[in-house]
Parts: sequence; C-alpha cells; structure tokens
Amino acid sequence: MSEAHVLIAGGGIGGLALALTLHEIGVGCTVFESVRELKPLGVGINLQPNAVRELEDLGIGEQALDQVGIPAREWALVGLNGREIYSEPRGKLAGYHWHQYAVHRGKFHLMLYRKVVERLGADAVKLGHRVTGYRIANDGSVIATAETAERGVQEFQGSLLFGADGIHSAVRAQMHPDQPPIRWGGTIMWRGTARGVPIRTGSSFIGLGTSKHRVVLYPISHPDEHGLADINWIAEQTYDTDHDWSKSGWFRSVQLSEFAHQFDGFVYDWLDLPALLAKSEVAYENPMIDRDPLSTWVDGPVALIGDAAHPMYPTGSNGASQAIIDARVIGRLMLDHGVSAAALRAFDEQMCEPIGAVAMRNRGAGPFGLLNMVEERSGGQFDNIDDVVPAAERSAFMLAYQQAAGFAKDRLHSAERTIPKGAVVSDMAA
Repeated sequence: MSEAHVLIAGGGIGGLALALTLHEIGVGCTVFESVRELKPLGVGINLQPNAVRELEDLGIGEQALDQVGIPAREWALVGLNGREIYSEPRGKLAGYHWHQYAVHRGKFHLMLYRKVVERLGADAVKLGHRVTGYRIANDGSVIATAETAERGVQEFQGSLLFGADGIHSAVRAQMHPDQPPIRWGGTIMWRGTARGVPIRTGSSFIGLGTSKHRVVLYPISHPDEHGLADINWIAEQTYDTDHDWSKSGWFRSVQLSEFAHQFDGFVYDWLDLPALLAKSEVAYENPMIDRDPLSTWVDGPVALIGDAAHPMYPTGSNGASQAIIDARVIGRLMLDHGVSAAALRAFDEQMCEPIGAVAMRNRGAGPFGLLNMVEERSGGQFDNIDDVVPAAERSAFMLAYQQAAGFAKDRLHSAERTIPKGAVVSDMAA
C-alpha cells in the first residue's frame, strides 16, 4: 500500500466511490461525513451505462444493483397532449455492453457505504464529522478542520483533500470565496414514490408535459408478484422569477395538498397521475438549483468532485453518474502522476471545462430541450411529431447530449478500462 493518505470531505455517492477507487489502487483514505447516522434518504436516480461500467470494475455488478434498482429499458418524452415526441431504448437494449439502472438513491448510497466499511474497515468513514475548511502545510500536505458534536473542532492531516461535500460545499466556499450565490432557474420539484403498475415497457423513463410544467416517471424496483413496483415520480412547475424559492428548503417534507392540484390534468388512457400521487406515503419539495461553472476545481493539494465541483439540474439524469466518473478518473490520474497535486492538476485540465459545459446544457433543459422545441414550434399541440421536429433532428439532439455527458455508445465501447485491472499506485507512479 502507498504511504500517502487522502482525506475526503463528504460521504455521499461521489465520496464513497472515490474511497472504493483509492482502495482499489492501494491508496489509504478517510471519509468525513457530517451526519451521525446514514439513512436510505431520497428517491430515484439514474446511473448511466458509463457509470455502471465503472461500478462493475469496482466489483459492484448487476446482482448488487438489482437489489437497489432495475435496468431501464426506455427513455421517452411525451407531450401534454399525451402523444409521443421521442423514445429510444436504453442500456443493453440499445446495444450498450452495460445497463442503465434506475435505483433508489438512499438504498444505493447505503450499499456503497457498506462496501467501503467491508473493504476499508469501519474506521475509514468518520460519521458526525463536518469538514469546515482546510489549510495547506509548508510541506505541501493539507490539514482539514472538522467539527464534531462530541469532540468539538479537530484537525486531520493528509496528502490530499477532496471536497465531495455537495452543492453547499465548505471546501468550495473556501477555495472560491467570491463565487456567485446558488442559482435558481424558476422551477420547483416535488418528489416521491408510489406503488403502481409500470407503464410502456415496464421499465420506462418518461418525461411528460411541457418545458415548464411536466412530470417524470420511472420504476426503481422490480415488480412484485402482483405486478406492482415502486414508481419514482418528479412533478415540476416553473414559476415567475419573483417566486420565493428560498422557502422551499432541500427535501422539505410536504403534503400532497400543497402542490398536487397543479397536475390534475395529467390524466390519459394510459396514466392517471393524480391517482398515482395519492398513493404516495411521503413527498418532498426541492428547488431546481445549481451553481455557475468554476474556472478551476483545484487549489494545490485540494480538489472538488461531484456536486461540490459541478452541481447540475437533474434534467440529464447524470449527476450521480458524473460523481462516479470523477472518482474513477482521479484514480486513473493517480496511477499516472502519483498521489500528488500533479494528479489533481491533470484532473482539472481534463474535466473542469467540459463538465461545466454539461452543467450548462442541463440548465438549458438538457435532453428535455426537445420539449422546448415542440412548444416553440407548435405550442405543444401536434398530430404528427415529424411535422414539428423531424426524426433526424430529434435523434441528432439526443446524440449531442449523450456525447457531451460521456455515455455515447461507440465512444464508451471503444474506451479502455479507466483503471487497468490490478493496477496500484506503487506499481505505476512514485
């Protein structure tokens, strides 16, 4: 094992994926997570084939992912009139070597945590430790400051520090003290799950409505013996800019009566959305927020990853996937450059600008931009979508997003493993 030791601020998906990657390449690390007990919070997220490939390389394959989700078979956009705008197969049905998975975020998160504890030991994750800042020592190492309820403020020294502490990152705030405030684009999201019969293929990701008033639906579990699955739903409404989004909070628990009436019209012969929402045990409210891209994610031996580096609107279903990719790219660059600031500079040069561009695509509605096109050209009403947006234009639009987000099929299939099997830092870099 390398004598270097890495500090990771944040035990979310990105931080835990990084811990597993560092262990794979022989680098010790400690994860600092602010909550004192991890719980299966959240609802559904998607893991794109590029991220599923990396998870398989980490020894987290289909058998494990089937315990927390289901392979997605289709991605579809449907207009508010109930007519299809675009659809395409996903994962292996689209010819990928890997599935796309729709998973319960909390269950997937806990699975990663258990893998870290199993492989690195219980001491590798320090719960109840909130990293509040850092300072760079004269020898080039970094000292992280963490607050704890029991022991107050503590300091921890490491070779490198990664800020994987989310959109409200303290590490990012210190690295970029003059960063603009969080940006709200005008949309409020309500999220939840309900038991129901999956529609279309039985595992379809469906975006239904208009660019400013829509719902997203997809199952996140395999059907039971009665054909029922956990259906993840996200209801979205865009407001005028004078709406006070700051009162929404993040995953604030709300009553259905606060918002469900705005979607009473989403009733079709294949979907009764009000009836589905009524079956939900809980609902959460979120403002759709992000931050402007940064010029750099690195400050010497300190780097940002995941939402701390590139918070994105969830319109492209690739926020969690990108956090996993971040972790794997960092591992690869450590093989090339060692556990060093040089590896972080290489990560910054390779990823910062293009992933910032992906975040801006998502701000512009990401793949849901097709709904904007339909609305602008037809007011959302059409009999034949080909008369509004021709098939070739629709396909080209989607391919451009897949290429930007890193999961275009041909490129993914031709790429070598990010981390060669069995490679460790001591073998490949000083």
